Amino acid sequence: MAVSCGHPLMLAGAETRADRAALALDATSWQWYSYGGGANDHRFYYWASITLDDTEWALARRSNPDPSDLAFYRCLATRRVGLPELVRVAGSRWGVEVVELYRELFQTAKNEAATAEFVHTAWYRQVTLAVIVPAHLAFLAADPLHRPACG
Repeated sequence: MAVSCGHPLMLAGAETRADRAALALDATSWQWYSYGGGANDHRFYYWASITLDDTEWALARRSNPDPSDLAFYRCLATRRVGLPELVRVAGSRWGVEVVELYRELFQTAKNEAATAEFVHTAWYRQVTLAVIVPAHLAFLAADPLHRPACG
């Protein structure tokens, strides 16, 4: 789960913040990993884990071009896992955000097609419209009738 830089952590019986714990790490704690492919390429960052107990970690991500650009995660597992596994799971968070994006697009398509007010007896009609309508609207917005001829 992504957390803020001020997220409280308990280290050696003392409370600290995620950003302060990350700043206290030595250079060898940071490892270079990709956490999945992006739109153009893999997303590589420096990563470090901070063990909180046997099944709980804080994960810090640092940007290569800007080392002050940090992001933090709180990680739980049912067993001990290594840094590569924590990074892989942190990268899967993007998949969840894509699902949320599609949910928003679905709602927008229903609103644009004025189907939000109608109740259909079968949900597949609404799903079909929600898939077809945005594609048709994009086609119309591209104005294919006024494109120059090929050749």
